[in-house]
Amino acid sequence: MSEIYQVLAELREDVGKGASRRLRHAKKVPAVVYGGTRAPVSLTLDHNYILHAAEDDAFHASILELKVDDGRTQKVVLRDLQRHPYKPIIMHVDFQRIREDQELRLDVPLHYINEEISPAGKQGGVVVSYLATELEIAALPKNLREYIEIDLAKLEPGDRIMMSQVALPEGVSLPALEHGDDYDVALVSAIYIRQSQGTGELAAEADAAAAVGVEPELADEQEPSDEESADEEGSLGETSGDKQNAPDKKADD
Repeated sequence: MSEIYQVLAELREDVGKGASRRLRHAKKVPAVVYGGTRAPVSLTLDHNYILHAAEDDAFHASILELKVDDGRTQKVVLRDLQRHPYKPIIMHVDFQRIREDQELRLDVPLHYINEEISPAGKQGGVVVSYLATELEIAALPKNLREYIEIDLAKLEPGDRIMMSQVALPEGVSLPALEHGDDYDVALVSAIYIRQSQGTGELAAEADAAAAVGVEPELADEQEPSDEESADEEGSLGETSGDKQNAPDKKADD
């Protein structure tokens, strides 16, 4: 079972965009808790605590003990955490109440181990590529895990590990596999890296595509036409700078 974290919260009656801005200026975070048979409740959290806790992967996939200033304590899980587009600021937090007899679905981190002792890890010219960093699991609260461990000790060069091959803890399942084999994707692959003849450049694209069952798109090398050769000979080497259009960043409540 996951470790239980304690989160201190205050009841909040002043809601809306203006109220949320005032809270953030005061180093507080607006939050809401919902779920179960009770109505949603607006809360206020300490920003520095949440910012620090959010750096821990386990915080996102653990049972949290929400202690409200009115004396109530309830067990919740983190459902959503909104960050500022570019500042180290937590904008809003959503919690969901849990029941011990109700299955939960959460995204949990993947921890890859033993790559260095695997045949693929020891083989020169092979790169072990991680294709996923987290998985959605389904489990009762008592069976929740902070992370799923994937052992690479037997990974051979050219092999891959599929979602269906992951050794899951007791009471944990992968909802994606309920939809059929088409949703069974590769999580890690051992890719051969080879050198292109005549160029000396690394050419791993074809091997990477083959590792996940996709046909690579390879461009044919063709001799330049007479017109292209003439254009190259008559070129004055002029270049134009690209304009970088940065997207407008807007923070929502």
